[in-house]
Amino acid sequence: MEIIIKKDYEQMSKLAAEIIAGQIRNKPNSVIGFATGSTPVGTYRELIRMHREGLDFSNIIAFNLDEYFGIGMDLSKSYAEDQSYTRFMYEELFNYINIKDENIHIPDGLTKNPDELCKSYEEAIKEAGGIDLQILGIGGDGHWAFNEPGSSLDSRTRIERLSEQTLDDNYEAFYKNAGISREEMPHYAITMGIGTILEAKEILMIANGVKKAEIVANALEGPVSNLVTASAIQLYQGKATVILDEEAASRLSSVKNTTSAS
Repeated sequence: MEIIIKKDYEQMSKLAAEIIAGQIRNKPNSVIGFATGSTPVGTYRELIRMHREGLDFSNIIAFNLDEYFGIGMDLSKSYAEDQSYTRFMYEELFNYINIKDENIHIPDGLTKNPDELCKSYEEAIKEAGGIDLQILGIGGDGHWAFNEPGSSLDSRTRIERLSEQTLDDNYEAFYKNAGISREEMPHYAITMGIGTILEAKEILMIANGVKKAEIVANALEGPVSNLVTASAIQLYQGKATVILDEEAASRLSSVKNTTSAS
């Protein structure tokens, strides 16, 4: 695992985008695992800029980590009202690059048969040849995707009940301002499992801000535990790159295998 510390969010985002772009240039039909949330927005904006300068996304295949269960992109609603991850990916990236619609895979939050959907999602990843590069953030309680504390570290794509902290975080960040009550917001999600994520050929994890500092240190330097599912990165056998800004890295106790750059 290589940990790279950048001065701030902007520099972290630029480096993450450069790594993704390098993967695509080296393998134009790369299978990329995409993440949602506030952390990768800067990275996606940088990828959009690169596309305008010639980076070609026409042959990549995209698999999203997760989606809320019970909602889907509703074009009749505003961005504030519709917090589906499908909308997020189109609004933050897919609408601005030349990816083919048929190459976009996002779990269907409106599925009537979630068990079959989860099974078929796993099969689709395998049929695509596996994920070449998986982009990851880290939740406030240390979760990857919606693998909440207590999730099995060999879990597969499934329906997961959201933890109280995730519900609190999502409510404050999204639903409160939209006038949606905490009871009305989604309480379940479809998520790739930790076992699924660990099968990616390469992992790129990004985190920023002082609020993530303690959980980042727990995940990277603490014991491997299903109570901090991102700690599974310590079990990963492939190439793992972790990019942090200085604030997110501020609680790390070791500089071993760490590159610091401004």
